[in-house]
Amino acid sequence: MDEKLHSWTLRPKEAIAIQKRLRRRVVTSLTLSQPRYVAGVDVAYIRETNESVATVAVISLPDLELVESATAQVGTPFPYVPGLLSFREIPPILQAYKSISVPIDLIFVDGHGQAHPRRIGIASHLGLWLRKPTIGIGKSRLCGRFEEPGEEKGSQSDLMDKGELIGTVLRTRTGVRPVFVSVGYGIPLRQCVAWTLRVTPKYRLPEPIRVADRLAARNKPLRPALPD
Repeated sequence: MDEKLHSWTLRPKEAIAIQKRLRRRVVTSLTLSQPRYVAGVDVAYIRETNESVATVAVISLPDLELVESATAQVGTPFPYVPGLLSFREIPPILQAYKSISVPIDLIFVDGHGQAHPRRIGIASHLGLWLRKPTIGIGKSRLCGRFEEPGEEKGSQSDLMDKGELIGTVLRTRTGVRPVFVSVGYGIPLRQCVAWTLRVTPKYRLPEPIRVADRLAARNKPLRPALPD
């Protein structure tokens, strides 16, 4: 975990400057041979008290069983600003992450990675901070253009922005809306897509994210998801 990237006490203009600086440090060359533990992260909000509830759920491979989870409830540290979700959600995620004892090999993030106007959404920012491979799973498009993939599970199409490949539009369940997979940190896009399919046997969302979301819902009322 890199404690020296930047402060979390920032104004939006400062946060944008940090994104522009950090995006050059996102790498895709880490080794990920056979992960044993993969995690999903989710953040819920308590509107009445302006608090955030972060949940980290760790599942094992290949059986996709929950082995550990942790929750942290803290004051929401940053206002909602489009494109700056990482500054709002990563601090509570880090608090929950500190309580996890098993070694996490790969993290699935409910939000975008490089499929972001400045190429550093919450998945990339979190991976850079933790120095862990991360994959961004967006439920909706934040930027870019694409052609609708086929209806069968596994069908995919390129997500392009200004001539750059920034993600893959992936059908994870036949006849269900696709998700937007992008590089977070550490591993290339083709591996992000392959691992997403590996941990999404039945539902639309990868099992780590689905479990984290379910655990969060048990404890706190959720606000509608915000784009990152």
